[in-house]
Amino acid sequence: MKKIVTILVLAAVVLSLSGCMPGDGKNTAEKPAGFFWGAWHGIIAPVSLIVGIFNRSIRVYEVHNSGWWYDLGFWLLITGTIGGGSASASRRRRKK
Repeated sequence: MKKIVTILVLAAVVLSLSGCMPGDGKNTAEKPAGFFWGAWHGIIAPVSLIVGIFNRSIRVYEVHNSGWWYDLGFWLLITGTIGGGSASASRRRRKK
C-alpha cells in the first residue's frame, strides 16, 4: 500500500510541475516571465530537461523573459537547488 501511495504522489508532483514549465506558452513577448518565474524555472530545471526530451516545446529556460531579473532568479535557484558544487566540496572537508 505504501508503494502505491508513493507512486501516486510522485505522479501528482510530476503532473503539477509540467503545468508551468518554460516554453509552455504562458509567457509571451507582451507578458514576459519575471524574477519569480525565473526562480521557479531554476528549481524545476532538471525536470524540464527530462520532459524536454519527449516534448520539444518545453525548454529549460524561458525564451520570453524580462531579461536580467529573470536571469537572476533562474541563476539563484538553479545554483541553490543543484548546489553548484560547493555543497559536496564542504562535505568532503568535514569528513577528514
